[in-house]
Amino acid sequence: MRISKGQASGRALTRAVAITAALLLFAGSASATWWKKDPQPDPTPVPAGPSQPVIFVGNNWEGMIDVIDPVTYERLGRIDGVPDKRKRLREIYLNPLRLIMFQAIRQLIGEGNDQWVDDMYSSLDGRLLIVSRPSLADVVAIEIETGEIAWRFEVDGYRSDHMALSPDGTEVAVSASTGNVVHILDVETGQERGKFPSGDSPHENIYSSDGSKIYHASIGRVFVPLDRGQSPYLKGERVVKVVDAYTLEEIKSFDMGQKLAEAGYEGMSPAVRPMAHSPDERFFYAQVSFFHGFVEYDMQEDRVTRVAELPNLIPDVPVERYVNDSAHHGIAMNGAGDTLCVAGTMDDYVAIVDRASFEYKLLTDLGEKPYWVTTDSTGEHCYISWSETDQMSVISYATGEEVARVDVGDHPQRIREGSVPVAWTEAQ
Repeated sequence: MRISKGQASGRALTRAVAITAALLLFAGSASATWWKKDPQPDPTPVPAGPSQPVIFVGNNWEGMIDVIDPVTYERLGRIDGVPDKRKRLREIYLNPLRLIMFQAIRQLIGEGNDQWVDDMYSSLDGRLLIVSRPSLADVVAIEIETGEIAWRFEVDGYRSDHMALSPDGTEVAVSASTGNVVHILDVETGQERGKFPSGDSPHENIYSSDGSKIYHASIGRVFVPLDRGQSPYLKGERVVKVVDAYTLEEIKSFDMGQKLAEAGYEGMSPAVRPMAHSPDERFFYAQVSFFHGFVEYDMQEDRVTRVAELPNLIPDVPVERYVNDSAHHGIAMNGAGDTLCVAGTMDDYVAIVDRASFEYKLLTDLGEKPYWVTTDSTGEHCYISWSETDQMSVISYATGEEVARVDVGDHPQRIREGSVPVAWTEAQ
């Protein structure tokens, strides 16, 4: 993996600035947001017109969202994820603490870049695009046809992160990564129905197919540079939770590091990154910090059943240089439930893995720093974001070959399928 312009910028910081920023983020992880929040509108939903399916690609460092045709893979247009950027920056510059935290996120998590678009989902009718914006510590709903903000919600703490859309499309779960909670928001109004506590740096959220549960994981303080034996306390609490989606009460929680040790895999990180699961939601396939591969976990028996080791193509790179502790970041399963698609983030490859045998095929020389994987609605292809080379690939699960590549914006990360109004497409 080449050293990105962001990494070079981050390493140019003086030690004093980096340490100060890290301490502020550490302290801020337990702090509530104390500045005044925007008044929440009470919008009257506008009847939606006809919509069409699309692929959304969020370009985190640019703030733009590319809209891709899921059949032709042509770019249909772009949506500005931060139409209110000037207003938000003015607020930040006038608040010394917020400015310090904004700069800390830029240098310690954003690789020297502001993080404008982490995750996004469209409402089921294609009218709204819900966007989490890490550097602005908020979630907004954008009217796709007009580009205007319909509502805005400020998360606890100083940074928003991954989201999940409920199967019925009525709610989004968003991780507040320094607030150590997950907010549940109404898609139409942005009103908070409730929230549940997490460990340090809540990250991944996945709804069960029936909408009754939320599978959640926290990754700890990835901005802390101490990644070896003496750092468990500094990294914070890293936990996997299963939460009742209706009551937001905890069903169960566990430490993946402890479960790995019990299965004979000592010394592995407990920080679970992206996850995928079998169609029956019994077996979960989880990436953990610093590991080139993934873990198979039986949710019914509550134990690690297997560990898949994938090639480490950078054996001489110290783990302190891994991007936010991620060796690999992105995993998905095909519709048949027999094949996995894995992003080898630090290794610059995609692995197509047979679920039964863990035999794999590596796809190299396609791009750099793959950062997310999504399975398409047919279950036959996976989408890969190449965050360093600013492209998206479409890979066939059946053949393990790239079938399309699309140029997108600066530092693509999350890829989601959804819909947009036909009228918006016609206007592009």
